[in-house]
Amino acid sequence: MPRDSILSVDIEVIALLAVALLALAAAFQLGLAVGAPWGAAAYGGRVVSHGALPTGYRLGSGVAVLVLLAASWVVLASVAVVGRGPVTVDVLTAVLWGMAVLFALNTLGNARGRHPLERWGAGVVTALLAVCCVLLAVD
Repeated sequence: MPRDSILSVDIEVIALLAVALLALAAAFQLGLAVGAPWGAAAYGGRVVSHGALPTGYRLGSGVAVLVLLAASWVVLASVAVVGRGPVTVDVLTAVLWGMAVLFALNTLGNARGRHPLERWGAGVVTALLAVCCVLLAVD
Protein backbone atom coordinates (compact mmCIF):
# COMPACT_ATOMS: atom_id res chain seq x y z
CA MET A 1 0.00 0.00 0.00
CA PRO A 2 1.45 3.41 -0.88
CA ARG A 3 2.66 5.52 2.04
CA ASP A 4 0.44 8.44 1.12
CA SER A 5 -2.92 6.72 1.24
CA ILE A 6 -5.02 4.46 3.39
CA LEU A 7 -8.58 4.07 2.22
CA SER A 8 -7.89 7.00 -0.13
CA VAL A 9 -7.20 9.32 2.82
CA ASP A 10 -3.86 11.02 3.20
CA ILE A 11 -2.10 9.56 6.25
CA GLU A 12 -1.14 13.05 7.41
CA VAL A 13 -4.85 13.91 7.62
CA ILE A 14 -5.35 10.93 9.92
CA ALA A 15 -2.40 12.09 12.02
CA LEU A 16 -3.78 15.64 12.24
CA LEU A 17 -7.21 14.29 13.25
CA ALA A 18 -5.52 12.24 15.97
CA VAL A 19 -3.57 15.26 17.20
CA ALA A 20 -6.74 17.37 17.27
CA LEU A 21 -8.49 14.69 19.34
CA LEU A 22 -5.48 14.40 21.64
CA ALA A 23 -5.48 18.19 22.07
CA LEU A 24 -9.19 18.10 22.96
CA ALA A 25 -8.56 15.39 25.55
CA ALA A 26 -5.54 17.28 26.90
CA ALA A 27 -7.58 20.48 27.23
CA PHE A 28 -10.27 18.62 29.17
CA GLN A 29 -7.66 17.03 31.46
CA LEU A 30 -5.95 20.39 31.93
CA GLY A 31 -9.29 21.89 32.97
CA LEU A 32 -9.75 19.09 35.50
CA ALA A 33 -6.19 19.60 36.77
CA VAL A 34 -6.72 23.30 37.45
CA GLY A 35 -10.03 22.74 39.21
CA ALA A 36 -12.76 23.06 36.60
CA PRO A 37 -16.06 21.70 37.97
CA TRP A 38 -16.18 18.78 35.53
CA GLY A 39 -15.47 16.00 38.02
CA ALA A 40 -18.78 14.22 37.38
CA ALA A 41 -17.76 13.72 33.73
CA ALA A 42 -14.41 12.12 34.56
CA TYR A 43 -13.01 9.03 36.27
CA GLY A 44 -16.30 7.21 35.86
CA GLY A 45 -18.17 9.91 37.78
CA ARG A 46 -17.37 7.95 40.92
CA VAL A 47 -15.01 10.49 42.51
CA VAL A 48 -17.37 13.45 42.79
CA SER A 49 -20.99 13.92 41.84
CA HIS A 50 -20.37 17.57 40.93
CA GLY A 51 -17.61 20.11 41.23
CA ALA A 52 -13.85 19.87 41.05
CA LEU A 53 -11.82 16.73 41.57
CA PRO A 54 -9.86 16.10 44.78
CA THR A 55 -6.15 16.96 44.71
CA GLY A 56 -4.89 13.45 43.92
CA TYR A 57 -7.13 13.14 40.89
CA ARG A 58 -6.23 16.65 39.78
CA LEU A 59 -2.58 15.61 39.84
CA GLY A 60 -3.52 12.53 37.83
CA SER A 61 -5.17 14.75 35.26
CA GLY A 62 -2.01 16.86 35.12
CA VAL A 63 0.03 13.76 34.35
CA ALA A 64 -2.57 12.79 31.73
CA VAL A 65 -1.96 16.13 29.98
CA LEU A 66 1.75 15.31 29.69
CA VAL A 67 1.02 11.80 28.41
CA LEU A 68 -1.42 13.14 25.81
CA LEU A 69 1.15 15.68 24.63
CA ALA A 70 3.74 12.91 24.32
CA ALA A 71 1.21 10.87 22.35
CA SER A 72 0.79 13.84 20.00
CA TRP A 73 4.54 13.84 19.37
CA VAL A 74 4.44 10.08 18.61
CA VAL A 75 1.66 10.61 16.09
CA LEU A 76 3.40 13.52 14.38
CA ALA A 77 6.78 11.80 14.38
CA SER A 78 5.23 8.67 12.86
CA VAL A 79 4.32 10.64 9.73
CA ALA A 80 7.50 12.76 9.78
CA VAL A 81 5.71 16.03 10.53
CA VAL A 82 8.16 16.53 13.40
CA GLY A 83 11.62 15.08 13.84
CA ARG A 84 11.90 11.77 15.63
CA GLY A 85 15.48 12.09 16.80
CA PRO A 86 17.06 8.73 17.59
CA VAL A 87 13.68 6.94 17.81
CA THR A 88 13.25 4.38 15.04
CA VAL A 89 10.16 3.87 12.92
CA ASP A 90 9.79 0.40 14.46
CA VAL A 91 9.67 1.91 17.96
CA LEU A 92 7.08 4.49 16.87
CA THR A 93 4.99 1.72 15.29
CA ALA A 94 5.13 -0.35 18.48
CA VAL A 95 4.13 2.69 20.54
CA LEU A 96 1.24 3.41 18.16
CA TRP A 97 0.00 -0.18 18.61
CA GLY A 98 0.26 0.26 22.37
CA MET A 99 -1.64 3.53 22.18
CA ALA A 100 -4.34 1.85 20.06
CA VAL A 101 -4.81 -0.82 22.72
CA LEU A 102 -4.86 1.73 25.55
CA PHE A 103 -7.37 3.95 23.77
CA ALA A 104 -9.57 0.93 23.04
CA LEU A 105 -9.49 -0.06 26.72
CA ASN A 106 -10.15 3.56 27.68
CA THR A 107 -13.19 3.49 25.41
CA LEU A 108 -14.55 0.52 27.35
CA GLY A 109 -14.01 2.41 30.60
CA ASN A 110 -15.69 5.52 29.21
CA ALA A 111 -18.67 3.42 28.16
CA ARG A 112 -19.15 2.52 31.82
CA GLY A 113 -19.05 6.15 32.99
CA ARG A 114 -22.06 7.62 34.75
CA HIS A 115 -22.03 10.95 32.91
CA PRO A 116 -23.24 11.16 29.28
CA LEU A 117 -20.29 13.39 28.38
CA GLU A 118 -17.92 10.66 29.49
CA ARG A 119 -19.88 7.84 27.84
CA TRP A 120 -20.62 9.52 24.54
CA GLY A 121 -18.12 12.38 24.30
CA ALA A 122 -14.95 10.86 25.70
CA GLY A 123 -16.01 7.42 24.48
CA VAL A 124 -16.23 8.60 20.88
CA VAL A 125 -12.94 10.51 21.17
CA THR A 126 -11.03 7.51 22.51
CA ALA A 127 -12.63 5.14 19.99
CA LEU A 128 -11.59 7.45 17.14
CA LEU A 129 -8.10 7.72 18.61
CA ALA A 130 -7.83 3.93 18.72
CA VAL A 131 -8.80 3.70 15.05
CA CYS A 132 -6.40 6.50 14.07
CA CYS A 133 -3.53 4.80 15.91
CA VAL A 134 -4.23 1.49 14.15
CA LEU A 135 -4.30 3.22 10.76
CA LEU A 136 -1.05 5.02 11.52
CA ALA A 137 0.58 1.82 12.77
CA VAL A 138 -0.30 -0.20 9.68
CA ASP A 139 0.79 2.50 7.26
